[in-house]
Amino acid sequence: MSAGRPTRVTVIGAGTIGLGWIALFAAHGLDVIVNSRRPEAERIVVDQLRLFAETMPGGPRDPAELAARLRFVPDLATAVADAEVVQENAPEDRDLKRDLYLAIAAAAPPGALLLSSTSTMPPDEIASDLDDPGRVVVGHPFNPPHVIPLVEVVGGTRTQPQAIAEAVAFYRSVGKVPVVLRKPVPRFVANRLQSALLQECIHLVREGVVTMEELDRVVTHSIGLRWATVGPFEAFHLGGGAGGLRRWLTHLGRGLEQSWQELGHPRLTEECIDFLGAEADRTYGSGNHDRLSVERDLKQNAVIDALSGIESQRRQS
Repeated sequence: MSAGRPTRVTVIGAGTIGLGWIALFAAHGLDVIVNSRRPEAERIVVDQLRLFAETMPGGPRDPAELAARLRFVPDLATAVADAEVVQENAPEDRDLKRDLYLAIAAAAPPGALLLSSTSTMPPDEIASDLDDPGRVVVGHPFNPPHVIPLVEVVGGTRTQPQAIAEAVAFYRSVGKVPVVLRKPVPRFVANRLQSALLQECIHLVREGVVTMEELDRVVTHSIGLRWATVGPFEAFHLGGGAGGLRRWLTHLGRGLEQSWQELGHPRLTEECIDFLGAEADRTYGSGNHDRLSVERDLKQNAVIDALSGIESQRRQS
């Protein structure tokens, strides 16, 4: 990758995650080549930009200006031929990704940074067939990528340290908050945390303790609000008073291990999925996905902007 921030990015895939990356990169002034097997990809992307343009960090953008930065190239080799960065968003299929990276590595410039949005596969799996896997890095976003700051950056056993550094610098340049995982774990960190909470959410709703709407209200008015400002460890460290986390775990958290044993372990049977689907339809309605998505992103941006303002005041004081 050339010195300085890249100006040419190829996004492979125009699904949910790819669409978010496309919008974000275009909003940061990058020239974006979109590569997708979908024949209607251009229409889908342009339509989605109209929606995403309303909720871009920093304020609404002109969707026409975002679209003007895009070029649609269905041939993979041509799409990556001049790329400085490739952000891949193909389905979570190991064989598909391995074949895809063989093709990408053969056609992309030698210095191009090859990034994958995979949520499950470490670079060693993705790049196992490459002669030079050193420039393949996982850059796993949290959905939606154009709003949520986090990107989990994951290297493999043969990933070059320079590639990790370049990935971190690139993501920071487009407003993201990259966190480098010190070693790969299945499903990485954010999804493991989300999955653990979702397990208990399903259990509590399935057991009739609360409705889906009530559970959402519990989270957004308690731990969700807390975790938007401090992480779980800092929260319990503060909860321990002057003695900090050690005091909380030693005294206040004595029943913690017992509480872990009491958590539910719901089975996602067909009947359970039908129940949850019906409850979601009743709670959130149907046919209003776009409206709910915009409302979600506006709220998330409001939280991010408020916290950013407080941080700016702190630095100035």
